[in-house]
Amino acid sequence: MDSSQAVYQALKEAGIDFIVSIPCVNLGKLLEMVECDPEIKHVPVTREEEGFGIAAGAYLAGKKPAILMQNSGLGNSVNVLASLYKLYQFPILMIMSHRGTRGEFMSAQVPMGEATPGVLDALEIAYINPQTPEEAREHIPKGWFLAETAGAPLGVLLEITFW
Repeated sequence: MDSSQAVYQALKEAGIDFIVSIPCVNLGKLLEMVECDPEIKHVPVTREEEGFGIAAGAYLAGKKPAILMQNSGLGNSVNVLASLYKLYQFPILMIMSHRGTRGEFMSAQVPMGEATPGVLDALEIAYINPQTPEEAREHIPKGWFLAETAGAPLGVLLEITFW
């Protein structure tokens, strides 16, 4: 099973039925699968903080939300995560293409790639870092359970080598 298929199957197993997304080349195949799934409401957005707001509303309406984004968008999302999500204890799975890691060809991605774990730590957001499709299949559904139980976001960092 390839990486995109593994993440897609894990999201399905977790019961994720509402996904907002921001375009990313690494997430392209996964985005196609989500878009074609009639059991998942997919809302493409132009900014991460917009996506988090929409996902919070979906959660209040009884949906199980995730956001598909690049880790660079985490910087755009600090306020909404620290205020809206922390204050109201909303769960969400943040599936992040973790750019700027080993194998990155674009030097501009490296600073945020290196900062991403520290930003999540500063926001007290737990995260997992599956290295293989098998680990993603196993850990993503558990991640949703933890997010929902804790009433908190959970990050899933998928490094370049994962894809």
